[in-house]
Amino acid sequence: MRRYGKHTDEDDIRQRPNRKGNRPRTNIRPKHEEAVEGMVVTVDRGRLTCLVEDRLVMAMKARELGRKAAVVGDHVAIVGDLSGEKDTLARIVRIEPRRSVLRRTADDDDPYERVVVANADQLAIVTALADPEPRPRLIDRCLVAAYDAGLEPLLVLTKSDLAPPDELLELYGALGVPYVVTSREELESGAAVDRVRKQLDGKITAFVGHSGVGKTTLVNALVSQERRRSTGHVNAVTGRGRHTTTSARAIPLPGSEGWVIDTPGVRSFGLHHVDPSRVIHAFPDLEPGTEGCPRACSHDEPDCALDQWVADGHADPQRLYSLRRLLATRERTEGD
Repeated sequence: MRRYGKHTDEDDIRQRPNRKGNRPRTNIRPKHEEAVEGMVVTVDRGRLTCLVEDRLVMAMKARELGRKAAVVGDHVAIVGDLSGEKDTLARIVRIEPRRSVLRRTADDDDPYERVVVANADQLAIVTALADPEPRPRLIDRCLVAAYDAGLEPLLVLTKSDLAPPDELLELYGALGVPYVVTSREELESGAAVDRVRKQLDGKITAFVGHSGVGKTTLVNALVSQERRRSTGHVNAVTGRGRHTTTSARAIPLPGSEGWVIDTPGVRSFGLHHVDPSRVIHAFPDLEPGTEGCPRACSHDEPDCALDQWVADGHADPQRLYSLRRLLATRERTEGD
């Protein structure tokens, strides 16, 4: 066996031949200092459409990013052909740090997180007052996901011509969530559009909702004609809507600094990824009362200090009820 001394030179080192004829692997990654920043507006089967300045550029993820995936709303660094012309393809070489991430899982037992959108400011939870019937448990789950992600929630109630909103508004009144009520007539005439637009101005808002609640119809009313998507109908037998949005898409709000992100309709919103201890941060009137709670308190047990905090008049009892209802969403299914 050949042994090397202390003063070997490069010629003394034997190297294995590279049978593939490609470059040897290295941990050093290029910096791509010439890369241009863009925003991902759609993702479709591995192709990402990015807004670069005032043009749309088709791009693919660079191999060096590994399994890290870009999603709608991500700010990315892009190199290559940035002309946006037909049949051109650029390359995403870096995903910039995200300021917010909205996640969900298929169900509460599924450990696999799905990132819905990145860098959103607000979550618009769209629900119909009838056809299909409201699903408060799904609304609760969306609220928990919004609070966990640090997003401002907005409740959008559609089809008020079919049923009154009073009962649902009373249920969420203690949470202080801003809301907008719309009807089909108001959407067709444009009367409801201005009310919704006021809540979206200057923000990046992700729209989520059960299939058939009128989410895409609402988005269509907010954006210009050429950006509109098809809409579906509710199945008269099952009471479920048909998916008309198959992938998330970011659309600039005309005449505003805001953006609308239309997402596919959801039938479930798993919260496996949510740490219940973070939900309390959305209740600033209750959070100080947790200082006397036992370690790892679920805030729904006999020794919870929040009961005394409310009894002493520091917060409304309905607020504590709402908190506990939201924290219990992981223990119930959306159809309950």
